[in-house]
Amino acid sequence: MNQTEIVNIFTKKTLALTFVLSAAAMAFAQEKAGITGMIVNKNNQPVPYASVTFSNKANKALSDAVLTDEKGQYKLELAPGNYDITVEAIDYKKSIVNKSIAGAGNIGALSIEPEASSTAGEKTQEIQGVVITAAATKPYKVELDKRTYDPSQDIVSKGGNLQDVLSNVPSVSVDTDGTVSMRGSSNVRFLINGKPSALLGIDDGANALQSIPADQIERIEVITNPSSKFEASGTAGILNIILKKSKKTGFNGSVIGTLGYLPQTNLNANLNWRKGNFTWFLNGGGGYRESKNTNRNNDDFNNAVLDDDLVQRNTDSETKSKNNNYNASAGIVYDISEKTSINASGTVRTFDNESFGNIDYRYTPLNNPFYTSNRSTFGTNNNLAFQGDFGLDHKFDDKGQNLSLSLSLQRSRSYNDTNIDDTIDNLKNIINQNTINRSIIGKADYELPIGEISKLEAGYRIDINTNDYSNDVRESTTSKPLDFLKPYTYDATYKETFNAFYLQFKSKIGKLAYQVGVRDELSNVDINYLSLDPKKNVPATTKNYNNLFPSVYLSYEFAKDNQLLLNYTRRIDRPRSFFMIPNPSYNDNQNIFDGNIDLNPSYVDSFEFGYSISKKKFTINPTLYYRHQTDDTKMLVYNILATDENGAIIDPKRIESHTKPINLGTDDRFGLDLNFNWDATSWLKFLGNVDLFGYNTKGSTLYDTFDRDGNPIQAVADFNGKGFSTRARLTSTIKVDKTFNFQIQGFYRGGQKTAYQDRKDMYAINFGASKTIWKGDGTLAFNIQDIFNTRAMRSTTYTANSVRDSYMQWQPRQFSVSLTYRFKQGEKIEQPKRKKDINSNAAGDDQQGPM
Repeated sequence: MNQTEIVNIFTKKTLALTFVLSAAAMAFAQEKAGITGMIVNKNNQPVPYASVTFSNKANKALSDAVLTDEKGQYKLELAPGNYDITVEAIDYKKSIVNKSIAGAGNIGALSIEPEASSTAGEKTQEIQGVVITAAATKPYKVELDKRTYDPSQDIVSKGGNLQDVLSNVPSVSVDTDGTVSMRGSSNVRFLINGKPSALLGIDDGANALQSIPADQIERIEVITNPSSKFEASGTAGILNIILKKSKKTGFNGSVIGTLGYLPQTNLNANLNWRKGNFTWFLNGGGGYRESKNTNRNNDDFNNAVLDDDLVQRNTDSETKSKNNNYNASAGIVYDISEKTSINASGTVRTFDNESFGNIDYRYTPLNNPFYTSNRSTFGTNNNLAFQGDFGLDHKFDDKGQNLSLSLSLQRSRSYNDTNIDDTIDNLKNIINQNTINRSIIGKADYELPIGEISKLEAGYRIDINTNDYSNDVRESTTSKPLDFLKPYTYDATYKETFNAFYLQFKSKIGKLAYQVGVRDELSNVDINYLSLDPKKNVPATTKNYNNLFPSVYLSYEFAKDNQLLLNYTRRIDRPRSFFMIPNPSYNDNQNIFDGNIDLNPSYVDSFEFGYSISKKKFTINPTLYYRHQTDDTKMLVYNILATDENGAIIDPKRIESHTKPINLGTDDRFGLDLNFNWDATSWLKFLGNVDLFGYNTKGSTLYDTFDRDGNPIQAVADFNGKGFSTRARLTSTIKVDKTFNFQIQGFYRGGQKTAYQDRKDMYAINFGASKTIWKGDGTLAFNIQDIFNTRAMRSTTYTANSVRDSYMQWQPRQFSVSLTYRFKQGEKIEQPKRKKDINSNAAGDDQQGPM
């Protein structure tokens, strides 16, 4: 059965299930009656945003809850019966009354009393038992060990994907080639719902980021300095993507469709049903998207002495891609008792891509006329990923003693086929690259409150990751029939197993809160590599690491939402698996990526000192940071003359450009990361991020290349460099009326310069508009990405025998229109909060597990 048949069957069964459940939900709703009412204070004034819970005394499954609006009024559907009605609101005493509901109608006003030290009447965003998500919700929130971004108010990425959303997250940048970085460093660790995920595929590629719809993202946690509770990988930090999972009763959900240009179409749905102790959810959809990548290189060579020696090579390439992606996640949660619940979920994702590339080369030899060649490329990629998650959560008591167990089984495979035709010597390449990744992740987390303000946390985690690589490269020319290129045809297996233990304690002394922890990670790496060229083979390699990773967090609270933050952590940058395969990538006969089996982890010590103040109309969070990285991984670019299997030079004009990762020297980053949001007026809001940073890179190395006569020599690659650069982003949201908003967003990245490379600055401007329709059940949105088509990377790279000027644009200007429809029944029910824990994870939920 092929993939198309699987998708068709899956789609039909999904639609059938949706219709059946919708019909059942409608039938269930018909047994209920419409109830309205009002909550008032002792002065008979309405109480807005009060939580009203109706508990059916005969059948708990018929219970429901609702939130009052700005006028203190509410309405909901209830089955007739006898109810205990609980009313709660901040600064008011909890009230419980009993009422018998016989049918539809208004049950009148219920009065609640203020607390002794009440500040009742002030507007608030959070009340006991209910978290409100409304237009007034701040999009950016600062916590002890992370920052949380809510994309619901992000109009410019509406109808887009995860990559579009990340482009708007404070402290995060997305480069023109899809590379994600935090504070100028690209070593970012991605998590989905607190753990690595098959949704992101192998090595978190840009294609994977484009396959997760923006509408399925509830929030993004930006963890610039993760605590010992989290996995130690990712020296730049962690981006934890929390996907949507409704907690409302009854049947509810949303559907969003998108049309755009460059051509793109998307249709995604989020469906949820909760009744009694049982909850299920289904998220899924698919889409089609085209992209265009432009790349220009101008190489000036300084080794020409003979008439036929090359002095200049100009490369102009354009690649157009077409891709289809489908994804679906389904899961259930069952509450065995009030203290124990189990959950299971499954995910499947497919990604198909076709790319058509055309490269024009212009060669300029010394004292000879220039000549040109053309290379055309056709490539296909097929990626299929599966993931199954299982969990158990148990509360020993109501004081916060909890145990969480989880197991994740993941598998993804990627097939890449490329055909290359070059007019020089009628050269043809056929490249087949297949990769299979299998992962098992098991973890246990335990929390033990100690007194009223302290907590001890401990946990264990095991990861078993296996990557199988199969790479075939064949070549033919006018004088040579199609045959394997032995040095680049190989099979390899990369397997990593690591065990991790952590212990963490948090407490408070007066206004000073602290959290200290340590994590121990034992890692074992096995690499087996077998090439068709025996001279390229390397013996089986095993690497073992055992490292301790401490973390310290301090915060001093001057007043509510006004605090100083100081923290320190130690992190590790484990090399990507394909970086350590000796020859992982053969793009063409002039651009080759060489892996390095001797590559080792890099380590970073990270310090942060920040201040956070949050008021009704603004939030400001400036943070000073310093990172010192040792054994830094750098990309060495060098040129050699192409040789045959016996080491003889094929053609003095055929120069191969190689890229190889190496451990080298140190890298220091320091700067000011300023995030803010400001509600300037009732109709104008700003969200901004400014990163002013300095860098000091040290390191140089020898590498093999050639001199003017084509003889092998050693040259020096100098990575030393220091300087100052900037990144800035400002989003302004303008509210025309209650139903119509639009946004203008600007982005700027300053240049960076070392002795090895000079990267120019870059800027872009985006626009978005959003209109609420159908009495709040629908949203129509329009956006333009990169209005002036300026988002492109320009750089100059210096080697021993060349200077390369590069231009690269990953995606030109594009626009899209999206339509969202929300259908819902019932209201959100939350468990009443325990007494506030000053170190609690206010934004955490049952999806977010520590690492």
